[in-house]
Amino acid sequence: MTKKRPTVYEELQEKGYSRREFITFCGLMGAWLGLEASGVTQIVKALETKPRLPVIWLHLQECTCCSESFIRSSHPIVGDIVLDKISLDYTETLMAAAGHQAEKSLHDTMKNHKGEYILMVEGSIPTKEDGIYCCIGGKSAYEVLKEAATGAKAIVAWGNCASSGCVQAAEPNPTGATPIHKLVHGKPLINVQGCPPIAEVMAGVVVHILTFGRIPALDSLNRPKAFYSRRVHDTCYRRPNYDAGLFVQTFDDENAKRGYCLYKMGCKGPNTYNSCGVIRWNNGVSFPIQSGHPCIGCSEENFWDNGPFYEHLKSFPGFGIESTADKVGLGLGVATGAAITAHAVATNIRKRKLINKGLKEIEKEKENAKE
Repeated sequence: MTKKRPTVYEELQEKGYSRREFITFCGLMGAWLGLEASGVTQIVKALETKPRLPVIWLHLQECTCCSESFIRSSHPIVGDIVLDKISLDYTETLMAAAGHQAEKSLHDTMKNHKGEYILMVEGSIPTKEDGIYCCIGGKSAYEVLKEAATGAKAIVAWGNCASSGCVQAAEPNPTGATPIHKLVHGKPLINVQGCPPIAEVMAGVVVHILTFGRIPALDSLNRPKAFYSRRVHDTCYRRPNYDAGLFVQTFDDENAKRGYCLYKMGCKGPNTYNSCGVIRWNNGVSFPIQSGHPCIGCSEENFWDNGPFYEHLKSFPGFGIESTADKVGLGLGVATGAAITAHAVATNIRKRKLINKGLKEIEKEKENAKE
């Protein structure tokens, strides 16, 4: 007789989490996913009633920063809900087993949970020289991916490496690094972009799949719209400075100390879709721009080859004041100069009138005194 698998909530209770912590977590997930109150209720019900989700997590050609980001989430349940509570059956980096035992765990999951497990992939696939640049258990990364993808319910590509190739795919791309979506077809696939992605974004994707039994709504790059529908530029607290034409010119100038816009220092926020400015990092404390560093656009395709990190784009698609920052700054400067000049002229004319009026009054008083 097959033993009934415990629900996520039951597992969390065993782990020592209180009901309050559980509900708080569900509320946070609902807020990040942009759900209404009814959606939060669905999350609660799903985690209370559904068993753990079988997961295979592959580590291919990457640096493990996605896993590092995930396990350092600000909310403890975020890490536990994947690492302990959704049945992380196979991951080369975090599992205790090794060698033949690890391979047995991988194949047992593929066999026992065919069509049910989620395949999570961290890293790109080297395709040159028959894939010799990344091999696991005597197989190339591509062979491992293809075998694991066959019985997967859905595939999640963690980070820029798996989603678009990242630094490995940058010119001249010596290993032939290739993103997952170009090699696996016919399966629902989610690209969770970033280098690395935000831990809470990663958790939100997992919770959505577990709650609704399907992948979330995606944009044209297969990124979850809940987290990638707005530009970093749109949610940046420095945006008013951009609109006012106030820019940092060098990292050590007075404008940098005042927190002016980093666009001229190479900030790719106007071209980058991500939740950095909303969810932020390290328990919501900060994000790169808030730390004084321009956004490098790590959640976009080919960001390593999209120009030097510290050289700003001359223009970018936008409306009105966003047509080009250089012209905006120059235009505002000219307009400001013209306004100052006009103000000075008007002030001088007004003063001259007052002076003339005063002189006339003095002359009149002199005339009256003579009489």
